[in-house]
Amino acid sequence: MRILFVSSEAYPLIKTGGLADVSGSLPAAIRDLGMDIRILLPGYPAVLAKLQEKHLITQIHHLPEVGSINLLAGKMPDTGVDVMVIESAQLFDRPGGPYTDSHGNDWNDNALRFGILSKVAALLSSEDSPLRDWIPDVVHCNDWQSGLTPAFLHHSSARHATSIISIHNLAFQGNFSPDWVQRLGLPADSYQMNGVEYYGQMSFLKAGVYYADSITTVSPTYAQEIQTEQYGFGMQGLLAARGHEIRGILNGIEIQEWNPATDPYLAKTYNLEHLADKKIVKKALQVQLGLEAAPHKPLLGVVSRLTHQKGLDIFLEVAEKLLAKHCQIAVLGSGETQMENGFKELAKRHPRQVSVSIGYKEPLSHQIMAGADIFIMPSRFEPCGLNQMYGLRYGTPPIVTRTGGLADSVRDSNSSTMKNNTATGFVMESAEAQQLLSAVERALVYYHDPRAWRKIQRNGMRRDVSLANSAKLYLDLYKALARLP
Repeated sequence: MRILFVSSEAYPLIKTGGLADVSGSLPAAIRDLGMDIRILLPGYPAVLAKLQEKHLITQIHHLPEVGSINLLAGKMPDTGVDVMVIESAQLFDRPGGPYTDSHGNDWNDNALRFGILSKVAALLSSEDSPLRDWIPDVVHCNDWQSGLTPAFLHHSSARHATSIISIHNLAFQGNFSPDWVQRLGLPADSYQMNGVEYYGQMSFLKAGVYYADSITTVSPTYAQEIQTEQYGFGMQGLLAARGHEIRGILNGIEIQEWNPATDPYLAKTYNLEHLADKKIVKKALQVQLGLEAAPHKPLLGVVSRLTHQKGLDIFLEVAEKLLAKHCQIAVLGSGETQMENGFKELAKRHPRQVSVSIGYKEPLSHQIMAGADIFIMPSRFEPCGLNQMYGLRYGTPPIVTRTGGLADSVRDSNSSTMKNNTATGFVMESAEAQQLLSAVERALVYYHDPRAWRKIQRNGMRRDVSLANSAKLYLDLYKALARLP
């Protein structure tokens, strides 16, 4: 079976968030199950620089507004998964990030840039594909950036592949002016409620949800949540209408890359049987970040986008109270200016207790995940989340909200779960400051009981959070869509 996996980012070629982690590692897990899978990516400068064994395979002509593009092939570093890249200087050869310029403003031609990504994916999935020797049975689209692919296929007379749209975060929908419908080559009559129209705009994600043969989300709980007004972001009616077709498949993580026993970024590796060595990592992190090297002071870690969704404003609200309880805080992330400034001011007031690093650094993310005692993740909504799984893997119990993938992956520590050895973290019912404060206080009670804390750590480290589980479920779905045994 041939699968085309379409994404706007994939680690280690390009990354802005969790989509890249999944898009980099899930295809490798599917490949390892015997499938012929290729990733399709935009040709950002970073992708072209890092792609291995890069070569031109064809040109694709007569594309809306850009004319022609080069289609390159190569290999993903480390895993060797096959990758195809759209090379177009007009669309992708520019500074800044995949979606925004260096000042954080959306590129004004994002509709064209990702419309072409979707169009190329649809052409490759058609009977008259420019690659005559490789036509996929299934095209797997991810988030809004490839959401027009199912629409292009629906309106094509040469359609070959069936389509899946995976919703990683419904909050990002790719909504643009209606004039892009015809500019991108979709028929005018697709701009209606039963099509790509969405509250007076053309929506890439709405197109995917409406036209795709199958819909998945990245956790079972999120699959239910998005059908409600609270989490549906205006799309809950359509999602509820297709609710019986939506499958929630919990993401997993790349357990080779995220492995405390082999992690090259750590001052000392450790495993479930040698958890005492985690203290060496903590001390090295404290020294590196300029914190007091106090082994018994609880170190609270954050690696996150600093946004309202992630609930870190409520962490700021209670931070002074936690510092008064002799906690330390290490933050890595970037996002809303007000929140960034709030954390930086906190660090200025408490330089030996608080470290704040604005931006993203892969080595430091591993070091905080391993060196922290407790991982803070109070999201208001979280389709899946990966950091809580990294916390489990590294023996750093997470504090999370009961929502989306957080609810599906973390078991609250209480007398019942401690007794049956399922306690892995601490769960709040909602993202509120007082609940977060109470959750940290509960965690500290266990933290100061070394035997109980070690049990929670080991329970989490034993949990299977690998992508292999997700890959098997996706394989079942691919077979059903391709009508294979």
